[in-house]
Amino acid sequence: MSEKLTFEKAFARLVEISNILEDYENPLESSLKLYEEATKLRKFCEDFISNAKKTINKLNIDSKESTKTE
Repeated sequence: MSEKLTFEKAFARLVEISNILEDYENPLESSLKLYEEATKLRKFCEDFISNAKKTINKLNIDSKESTKTE
């Protein structure tokens, strides 16, 4: 059973992959696999941040509207 991926875990793994890829001693095939994993993690993080921004914007709009009606 795999753990649910969180933003924090995805970001930490991206940092880890970045550090590995900066070490030029890593074999090309391994680097390509890591790059592919990093691309998926980046997309996950971008989607998470996009959804978080939408939620924050909605909360701000709702908050402003409730303040107007008081």
